[in-house]
Amino acid sequence: MIGAIISAIIIGAIIGALARLLVPGRQHMSIGLTLVVGIVAALIGTLIAQAAGLADTRGIDWIEHLLQLVLAIAGVLLVTRLGGAGRSGRFGRKST
Repeated sequence: MIGAIISAIIIGAIIGALARLLVPGRQHMSIGLTLVVGIVAALIGTLIAQAAGLADTRGIDWIEHLLQLVLAIAGVLLVTRLGGAGRSGRFGRKST
């Protein structure tokens, strides 16, 4: 159980960081939020891969990890678009 939690945090951190690197432009997200997006994407990607029968392969599950990365990219885009901190300041004023 502890190993699964640590594994989810590590994979989530890697997936979240890769997603932020692949999304063009600047994202105004904290490291904690990046970690949360990565962990959620990793968990949902694993569930989808298991449901499709793609999670249990010999060696590295490339399709599962690619699915997790795509979900993390979508999550980063969603958070940055909904946050809107880059267009106006924290309280709706134009940033200078």
